[in-house]
Amino acid sequence: MTSRIQRYLADAQPQTPCLVVDLEAVAEAYESLQRSLPMATIYYAMKANPAKPVLQLLAGMGSSFDCASVYEIEDALAAGAPVEKLSFGNTIKKQSDIARARAWGVDMYAFDSVAELTKLAAAAPGAKVYCRLVMDGAGADWPLARKFGCELEMAYDLMLKARDLGLDPYGLSFHVGSQQRDVGQWDLAVGRTAMLFTDLAEAGVKLRMVNIGGGFTARYRTEAPDQHDHATAVIEALNKHFGNRMPEVVVEPGRSMVGDAGIIQAEVVLISTKGYDDDTRWVYLDIGKFGGLIETMDEAIKYRFRTPYDGENARTSPVIIAGPTCDEVDVLYRDSGYELPDALNVGDKIEILSTGAYTTTYCSVGFNGLPPLETHCI
Repeated sequence: MTSRIQRYLADAQPQTPCLVVDLEAVAEAYESLQRSLPMATIYYAMKANPAKPVLQLLAGMGSSFDCASVYEIEDALAAGAPVEKLSFGNTIKKQSDIARARAWGVDMYAFDSVAELTKLAAAAPGAKVYCRLVMDGAGADWPLARKFGCELEMAYDLMLKARDLGLDPYGLSFHVGSQQRDVGQWDLAVGRTAMLFTDLAEAGVKLRMVNIGGGFTARYRTEAPDQHDHATAVIEALNKHFGNRMPEVVVEPGRSMVGDAGIIQAEVVLISTKGYDDDTRWVYLDIGKFGGLIETMDEAIKYRFRTPYDGENARTSPVIIAGPTCDEVDVLYRDSGYELPDALNVGDKIEILSTGAYTTTYCSVGFNGLPPLETHCI
């Protein structure tokens, strides 16, 4: 909770639920990553939070952008980002969307299959392409395992095919998993990537770029390595495996760039129990999984809560925290041992901390008739 957000909530008293993002905190996170990882070009992962003021701020600071769709490309351009600073980083694209992006001047595209490579050759001839390697996501709260990427042997063949199809085999990418707690995963991923760089060079394909993806953390309920810890591990891995053959380095932060800059304020709608002999309180908020907190699925991301009754002497007891919708799965935390103050009442405001990333973009539009999560950028 930054002091600026605290003042805004007190003065503006916005209708809940809402997300408040401190743009100064976003700028600080961007500058911090630049200092910690100076050899890398930052491509902000727009899917984390594409609010126009966030994009305009980062574009003005010189950031590049990782775009997952043509709609994100349009938003980045509208925010003032030069087209040469955009990457179409989704490995699953319609050929018509590739053609639109190419017509706008986008020159860098991700892929991980022969079918995607064929589409790129047809719709974006001569473009820079990079192949995503599969990672298992071990150590990550949100693993991103198997849906994206391909094995090393396939990536080798695909990069040769990219050359033969007239594309520019630019580099390789990977993602160690979102909210990655094990900084040792960077050594494993960079080591595999460097090995493939060598094998392809021997086959006549000289790659120039490694895209290390995201994975840097926000501050949730359990302590995790911070952005500087991750950057240090990345630098050590790059120096160890590439040495004097260092390629261009691209990093795609999302969560670490905006997560801690945002706070969701919610209201307690109902507090109840399920029986006379059941002491566990159910605390229902006016936001749940479908309102933007989908990363509580399987209780993977564990947010911190702030109430009006917090303090050393506050009496707390176990709770189950749930959302407001008429859907049985709209329960945020049942098994993670959450406790809230006994003094909590219906109508009280609760702040959900470090919710600046992957909340508004996951919010449903119209489920149970509820409006999307409103964002206030300050």
